[in-house]
Amino acid sequence: MALQGTHLGMNLTVDDLDIENVAYFGHCAKHDFHLQKCDDCKLLRYPPTTACPFCTCLESTWVPVEGKGTVHSYGEVHHGIQPQFQKATPYLILLVDLDTQKGAPTEHDALRVVCNLVGTDGQLASKEDVARVGIGTRVKMVFSDLSPGLSLPQWTIDEDAPQPKPWRYPD
Repeated sequence: MALQGTHLGMNLTVDDLDIENVAYFGHCAKHDFHLQKCDDCKLLRYPPTTACPFCTCLESTWVPVEGKGTVHSYGEVHHGIQPQFQKATPYLILLVDLDTQKGAPTEHDALRVVCNLVGTDGQLASKEDVARVGIGTRVKMVFSDLSPGLSLPQWTIDEDAPQPKPWRYPD
């Protein structure tokens, strides 16, 4: 059965033919972060896929993963193309290095996950929080409930973690 919900007034659907994403969002709906672990090379992967991108094995197991990490890079959106996003600008799209699987499969790699920056309420972050975040900021995963059975994983500033002075693109 397809997963459906609304986010910022827009309808979202995860088609039931998209088996990997239905499973991924099924875990997110329980506020559990799970990723596929290859049954052969044992590496985790994101986004969900049919085959392992490292060894092409078709078998995997869903495993729980701690949703904490460090901002690797970000995009700061100042012009929301969708009208529903325009009132939330500026907002951040974060690429986060998870603490899990850093340095694998090589010392230059990390498991990286893309989500929006939100406040503790699960809504797109305030302008003040956007200004606090940059490369190096510590974040943790939270979930925004869209409907019964569909939640979006998002990032919020990890207020319990020591925060370095983040690097930001010049204004």
